[in-house]
Amino acid sequence: MANKGVRIKIRLVSTGKNAKGKKTGFFYTTTKNKHNTAEKITIKKFDPRTFDPATKKCGMMVEFKEDMKFK
Repeated sequence: MANKGVRIKIRLVSTGKNAKGKKTGFFYTTTKNKHNTAEKITIKKFDPRTFDPATKKCGMMVEFKEDMKFK
């Protein structure tokens, strides 16, 4: 068997809310090196479903948090 390596697939889930105040459920998938970054990742990215009360439109930059690993 070949060694799979140290990179693992992760899911980044949005912390943004829609106009009704519920979570959007929007996510990105990416990979990370589990030896260099053992802790969970948080990145600021664009979520097209998040409601911005200042502009009364959807779509803004919000924080995405690491949720789980894929196999």
